[in-house]
Amino acid sequence: MSQSQKQGMLYLCATPIGNLSDITGRVLETLKSVDLIAAEDTRNSIKLLNHFDIKVPLVSYHEYNRYDRANELIEKMRQGADIALITDAGTPVISDPGEVITDMCRQAGIKVTSLPGPCALVTALSLSGLSARRFVFEGFLPADKKERRQVLGSLTDETRTIILYEAPHHLLSTLKELKEALSDREMALCRELTKKFEEVKRMKLSEAVIYYEENEPRGEYVLVIEGRSKEELRNEKIGHNRERDINEQMAEYEKQGLDRKEAMRKVASDRGVSRREVYKQLLENK
Repeated sequence: MSQSQKQGMLYLCATPIGNLSDITGRVLETLKSVDLIAAEDTRNSIKLLNHFDIKVPLVSYHEYNRYDRANELIEKMRQGADIALITDAGTPVISDPGEVITDMCRQAGIKVTSLPGPCALVTALSLSGLSARRFVFEGFLPADKKERRQVLGSLTDETRTIILYEAPHHLLSTLKELKEALSDREMALCRELTKKFEEVKRMKLSEAVIYYEENEPRGEYVLVIEGRSKEELRNEKIGHNRERDINEQMAEYEKQGLDRKEAMRKVASDRGVSRREVYKQLLENK
């Protein structure tokens, strides 16, 4: 690239998750002005582009070519091409192979900008009626059984609202796994978001299992699940600690370098009792 040639850039363009009217004017202007559009599924995206009479060349960028195609696209941007990245629906990079080319652009010194718009996880969270102050997004659970168990295990004591994506043919089995891992939580099952038949079902995990054993799941789902109660977690921890030998607890803290007074304070906190009660039990156990 000559010194006078300007380097291109990557535009991350959010596209509708259902209702085509949700596309922003800025995204439309960008899609019409760039030199190339990289799409997760060109067969799906061509319908969107045709609807808005966008004639820009289209190239595939998906899970199976994300590294090789990223290198090709970065070379085009080095030579001055502006490229827009779109996903099947929603915001690129979110549970999407776009994270690879975005990172590679940063490393290559290619400028990246994001054009915000529709995002299924945010839409579902806002509709769910569950706490939106703190949440954790896991996307699709891993297909690998061992990795899947690890993720589910990490969510067992999660106090934040949990958001997952799931396909209809896996929904029932996933609900059963969630019920086993998380016990019976309140949840919202969101489907057909922004479309004519948008649906949000609020129910317990156990109720969802029963419902979809009797009714075939249809459409892509966003699952929004309430986090575990901090009070319940604390009471469980206290109950567990009360079952432990108090002398062993004291010894653990003293091994960490705490003096006896501070160790007693920590044990009292763990067991949900006063330091005087700990002192009394220690005397009784002598």
